[in-house]
Amino acid sequence: MTTLRLAVWSGPRNISTAMMRAWENRPDTTVIDEPLYAHYLDVTGIAHPMAERIMRTQSTDWKTVAKALTDEPAASNIQYQKHISTHLLPEMTLDWCLQLTNCMLIRQPERMVASYAKKRADINARDFGYAEQLQLFEYLCANGQQPLVIDTDRLLQNPQAQLSTWCERLGIEFVPEMLSWPSGRRDTDGIWGAHWYDAVEKSTGFIPYQPMTNPLSEPLQQIADDCGNAYNTLLEYAI
Repeated sequence: MTTLRLAVWSGPRNISTAMMRAWENRPDTTVIDEPLYAHYLDVTGIAHPMAERIMRTQSTDWKTVAKALTDEPAASNIQYQKHISTHLLPEMTLDWCLQLTNCMLIRQPERMVASYAKKRADINARDFGYAEQLQLFEYLCANGQQPLVIDTDRLLQNPQAQLSTWCERLGIEFVPEMLSWPSGRRDTDGIWGAHWYDAVEKSTGFIPYQPMTNPLSEPLQQIADDCGNAYNTLLEYAI
């Protein structure tokens, strides 16, 4: 069995967990939730919620994680790897990513910043991983693999059309089960879900798209602006 190892790179607060739900609801897919999180916490020492517990339940060695993601047998035809691009740190090489089928999930920075600021008080542009996401995109393109780019706003306006096109580009069949899923927690969720996944645990499908109406404060808008160039560059490639 040849496994499609689908690595989907996103910033935080970008419906990435809902997207993981959609793919996990396929009968041919298993998922892996943020496998590089513990390495990121160990190296940076950043004070994320539940950091110590996360580092006890995941490998803190990125090379061990990368080998598992590329080499270990998968339990299904499709393996969906949910990645946060912020977890790509300078000491990590990117060559292992060439063994995966990579996709970029992007979102308007203002919406990400507004959502993330509700969960953490001390934030900056680095928390959203846009520079790392663009760096990976450019690296993959330079090495013969142009990742598909999916924009959250476009997807929420027409989930079926966007998911159908995504699947078509990957050479797999779209299945309607991707549009809805049972509410609740999953054994495949990272333990950090207790802090971050409250909304998605209540969900049974993608939330309807709604324009952003409340402006950001000046400091938060500056963070969003700092992410804007990378976002706009990737948006040019979005399906």
